[in-house]
Amino acid sequence: MTILDPAEMRTATEKQAAPSGAGQTEAREKHTATGLAQRGSSPKPPASNSFLDRFFQITKRGSTLAREFRGGIVTFFTMAYIVILNPLILGGFSAQNAPTDVAGGWLSAAQVGAVTGLTAGVMTVLFGLIANMPFGLAAGLGINSFLAVAVIHEVTWPEAMGLVVINGILIVLFGVTGARTAIFKAVPKELKAAITVGIGLFIAFIGFVDSGFVRATKGGPPVQLGNDGSITSIPTLVFIVGLLVMGILVARKIQGGLLIGIVATTVLAAVVEAVMHIGPGSAANPGGWHLNTPVLSGQLVSAPDFSLVGHFDLFGSFSRIGGLAATMLVFTLVFTNFFDAMGTMTGLAKSAGVAYKDGTFPKLKSAFIVEGLGAVAGGATSGSSNTVYIDSAAGIGEGARTGLASVVTGLLFLGSMFLTPLTSVVPLEVAAAALVVVAP
Repeated sequence: MTILDPAEMRTATEKQAAPSGAGQTEAREKHTATGLAQRGSSPKPPASNSFLDRFFQITKRGSTLAREFRGGIVTFFTMAYIVILNPLILGGFSAQNAPTDVAGGWLSAAQVGAVTGLTAGVMTVLFGLIANMPFGLAAGLGINSFLAVAVIHEVTWPEAMGLVVINGILIVLFGVTGARTAIFKAVPKELKAAITVGIGLFIAFIGFVDSGFVRATKGGPPVQLGNDGSITSIPTLVFIVGLLVMGILVARKIQGGLLIGIVATTVLAAVVEAVMHIGPGSAANPGGWHLNTPVLSGQLVSAPDFSLVGHFDLFGSFSRIGGLAATMLVFTLVFTNFFDAMGTMTGLAKSAGVAYKDGTFPKLKSAFIVEGLGAVAGGATSGSSNTVYIDSAAGIGEGARTGLASVVTGLLFLGSMFLTPLTSVVPLEVAAAALVVVAP
């Protein structure tokens, strides 16, 4: 055994306590090598997990597989209301209670529900795989409402969906060339805010009209409260209850609050109908349900009907109403789609912590192109233009940071195609309450 004198002991202690220069570097390298060796001795994750981690950059963005799956599920449940609302906005269960076009044509709610889930599922999965962002896509409430209350009074449903396809093609071209980013940056933020507010007011107004809370008048003011100034009908009361329930749940940031509100108010409506036998609304029964009676009958699950896929006329509207009028409709669709989606994506990217200082985010051009393809796909399937949903913020709040969450959300949307019979149970008054809540 070697014995050191006090001077040698102090020298050795100082060298161990405060290495410097090359000694520090060598010490750090040894420490790193030791850590890697220790980690290497632990069980390796499954190969599939390793591939997912590399492909979606999960670890790089500070997330985990569990967070991505959980975030994807939460995003679906916060967006699932569109599977119910879209068929009720665009379609119906007969020509008498559905939006009819200039030729008397109408869309089946069951068929619209099937293509709503199909398009939302496919486009959300593609967005996750290509853009690698945790954003969900589905039929946009602004455009589908515009189609149902305005466009089809000039053209047929296939021609209206053809305009949506053209709108999507233009958005894709804007994304490929970079014009979309340049235009977005050139528009003042005050105008962007005004556009968003205008779209929101339009959606809210449709909700109030669909619920019977306000109605058109034969003369005098454009609208009035209820029937002859009265809002005492039971369905309108159900609308008010639904509006309060959904508003409170959303204001308190309850995850899936809108879907919970829709389900709860639908149950209330079904109980009211079972007890009071209100029946469908008509000239003889103005206090009845406006679109469908909330009665659960038949099966809850059925095979999806994809008859609407490819049911569009690309240039028929130009022949019917003329080039100028059709062009103005396309401009309106592009204008609505253009700014709403860009503002939503920018805000979501900031929430996810992946946005750059200038507001852009990784794979920005890819995201714009896929979002434009969502409009093309929505028109081609007659489900209306698909766009990014601000509701994706719920999944981001759960920790989602990558496109894996979008893949999970998209797969759940594909599963929702088999639940289209449930849309016949939800009365329009409940759907209208949801429209008013999401409008802001």
